[in-house]
Formats: sequence, C-alpha cells, structure tokens
Amino acid sequence: MDAIPLFFALGFAARLTRSDLKIPAQLYEALSIYLLIAIGLKGGMELARQDALHILPQAIAVIGMGLLIPLLAFPILYKLGRLDRFNAAAIAGHYGSVSVVTFAVGVDFLIARGVEFETYLPLFLVLLELPGIAVGILLARMGGDWRSIRWGTLAHEIFLGKSMVLLGGGLLIGWIAGPKGLAPLEPFFFDLFKGVLCLFLLEMGLVAASQAGALRTSGAFLVGFAIAMPVIGALVGIAFALGIGLSAGGALLLATLASSASYIAAPAAMRIAVPEANPGLSITAALVITFPFNILVGIPLYNVLVGLAYGS
Repeated sequence: MDAIPLFFALGFAARLTRSDLKIPAQLYEALSIYLLIAIGLKGGMELARQDALHILPQAIAVIGMGLLIPLLAFPILYKLGRLDRFNAAAIAGHYGSVSVVTFAVGVDFLIARGVEFETYLPLFLVLLELPGIAVGILLARMGGDWRSIRWGTLAHEIFLGKSMVLLGGGLLIGWIAGPKGLAPLEPFFFDLFKGVLCLFLLEMGLVAASQAGALRTSGAFLVGFAIAMPVIGALVGIAFALGIGLSAGGALLLATLASSASYIAAPAAMRIAVPEANPGLSITAALVITFPFNILVGIPLYNVLVGLAYGS
C-alpha cells in the first residue's frame, strides 16, 4: 500500500486516541499554500507545451461535467434523503466542486505505479472549482429570494479566495514561464511535493477525526450518500474521460476529481450565498466521510473501474 494515504490514517488515529500531536496552524497554512502553488505551476508548465485548440473542447466538456454532478446529487438529497432545499443544494454544490488534496493523492497514485497521464489535468482542477458551486446556489434559490444574496461578497469569496488565487495564479505563472523558466524552481516545488503532501494529510487526518462526532447527528442517510456519491461521480468522470479521449491515467484523475467534494472553496461560498443551510452537514459529508473514503478506498477502486472501462 502507498505510504502517503497512511499519513492521513496516522493523523486520524492519533486524534481518536487523544494524542497530543498537533500541526501548528502557521505550518498548516504554509503547507496548503505550497500544494496549491505547486499543482498550479505543474499544470501551467505542461499547458505551455500543449495546443490550446486541442484542449479547449475537453475543457468545455469538463465544465459540463461540473454542472452535471450537483444536478445528480440534488434529487438524491432532496427526494430520497428528504433534506430541505437549502441543505440539499448546499451539499450538492460541495460535491460539484473538487478537492485539491484528493487530486494530489491521485497524481501520486499514478506516479508511484509509473502510469502516464495528461499532465495538463490541473487545468481541469481549476475549471471544476466553480461550476458545482454555481449550480448549488441556483438550486437553493429556485423559488427563493435572490435579493438576499450579497453578490459582490460572494464573487470575491469565489474568484479571489485562496484556492482560486493560488491555483489559478500558479497555472498562469507556469504557462507564461514554461519549462525553462520553471527549471530553477523544480527542486523546491516538484521534488519536495510528496513530503509536503504527507504532512498535509497528517493534519487532515487530525481535522477529520476531530469532526467525527458529527456522524452521530448526521444520520445514516448522509453517511450512505457520502460514500455512494463519490462512486457515482467517478463513473461520470470515467464516462466523460472516454468521451473526450483521455488516456487511462487521465481517466483516473478525472474520475478522482468527479468523485471528490470541496471542503475549502464551497463552504466559504455557501456560507455567504446559502446562509439557511447547516454547514455542519456539508463539512461532515465532504471532509469526515468522502475525503477519507476517496484517499483510502476510492482511488484504488476507481483505478479498477478505469481498467474495466479501458480494457486494461
């Protein structure tokens, strides 16, 4: 088994057993900044090597996927789960958006196995931050009061939030500088990436375990949804990957993105746009259940599904 997901398990176990292990808040912030910039730089560097016209149809299709997933999640939550419109829409928006760390683990999964993939996939990561959030807000406000939304504050949170600025900025820098311009930065941003990811996952394990008590109040349905929805999303991702001609490695990464749920960008946006929703439900589903499921079980499962779909 890969060592990297085990760091998440270590952090989770440490918090459950009441260890005094802690990651300083300043270090956690630095680690998250590093990961976001590194992923953006890598994607931008590879984007500079590509034909933009070739990628454009794929990018449009991926945005369409980002719009579709929350539309699939919402009726499950609203009709089957009998959640009110606000909570169903907010949770659906979280699942339409993506998790950067889950994507990073997926990349490491492929690299560890020597599987090649389209290296411009971080572009899709950036593109998928927003569509799900937008659909979630739309679903929440259908038949509601649109005037209650603070559009300026919401736009600032979405487009100028940390994750978008660092990912998008890194992508732009990597694209402009290209491989030659980034060569001096490779020892820091690329060679150290796995070690930094291990420390970040250690902290995420601590955080997820600290929220585990919320499972007692979230109900069996939400737990089942937070496990089933990633698999549904992964199947959608694989179908889109086949449709746009991605390799098997690229299909796994797109499936990983489609299966993930945001616990950074989406909570900030939904807090402003849908204040009627209970953020505890969304965070419990996305971070406490779906995130560890994807890290420990999901990605290997999606790899098997990709193998079946691609006949490999």
